[in-house]
Amino acid sequence: MKMKVLFLVNHDVVIYNFRKELVERLLSDGHKVTISSPYGERIDDLIAMGCEYIESTIDRHGTNLIKELKLLDYYKALMKEVKPDVVLTFTIKPNIYGGIAAKKFGIPYIANITGLGMAIEKKNLMQTIAVFLYKLSFSEVKRVFFQNTVDMQYFKEKNIAVDKHKLIPGSGVNLDHFRILEYPPEEKIEFVFLSRIMKQKGIEQYIETAKYISNKYPFTRFHVCGFCEERYEKTLADLHKKGIIIYHGMVRDVREILKKTHCTIHPSFYPEGMSNVLLESAACGRPIITTNRSGCKEIVEDGINGYLVEQKNTWDLIEKVEKFINLDNEARKQMGLAGRIKVEREFDRKIVVDAYLEEINGILG
Repeated sequence: MKMKVLFLVNHDVVIYNFRKELVERLLSDGHKVTISSPYGERIDDLIAMGCEYIESTIDRHGTNLIKELKLLDYYKALMKEVKPDVVLTFTIKPNIYGGIAAKKFGIPYIANITGLGMAIEKKNLMQTIAVFLYKLSFSEVKRVFFQNTVDMQYFKEKNIAVDKHKLIPGSGVNLDHFRILEYPPEEKIEFVFLSRIMKQKGIEQYIETAKYISNKYPFTRFHVCGFCEERYEKTLADLHKKGIIIYHGMVRDVREILKKTHCTIHPSFYPEGMSNVLLESAACGRPIITTNRSGCKEIVEDGINGYLVEQKNTWDLIEKVEKFINLDNEARKQMGLAGRIKVEREFDRKIVVDAYLEEINGILG
């Protein structure tokens, strides 16, 4: 039986970079795939693959009630139009409002908790509302995929769809696309921050570390790649001019920057599901330095394929960067290879694709 599968996401990258293999498999099996997302540069690639695209408008960080209700109404109208056999939702707003809409029409739906987000991180009115909405939207959900045990435990404690939980290894990583890259020589030791540039991703700790280390060790370089929030644009431009960091902006293919860097630094204290940046870096044979919070720590065996640091602790980060600098280049290379072995064993994207296909085939009967 061929199905109509509807993906609801808040950004084109969410599906193209991290779910493309699932889309390819569904299309190759003869299913019709419709994607609803705000327009982005990867949408044309998805259409070329054979997907149908219907544009949506999502204020990813907004809390305006009118806009939220409009999104819910949009999803209801979308499901009337598409008439999907199953709905796959990712990220907070598609999970909540897409879930409510699917439930209204009796359409089976599968949700993916890609991170709790800042709304749930702090105990306040916003957290109370978010928990209520999750309970409402997940009351008929077929499966809720979690990317780390901490997020799953939180939903258990809040009694949200407890019997529908399943843990998967994040989004996984495509091991054929992210192959081991030749490790660079050590004339310069180069570090990279690959992320949306925002406070909770640890950019301030990275900047302070870059200032200290580049002054003490002139043979080091610090790269920054990613979409920049407005509040950091001037800071990055000034540091770029001074040569303290090299700012690349958005990078279409992270492998190009990983080729010339020795280590990825991800000092995040954001409530992530599982860090794709760390998975991709490790798959390419790069050591990683990251924080001891869920969504990051699972990818590091401390001292084996990288180092763990305390969240928001710049001096701990500086200490671990110095520890890395003091290794010889062969030891750094072996650390990177250990990371590759770990992701091959635990984070292959095929595991995630198979988990989704099992659920979808279960719905098919």
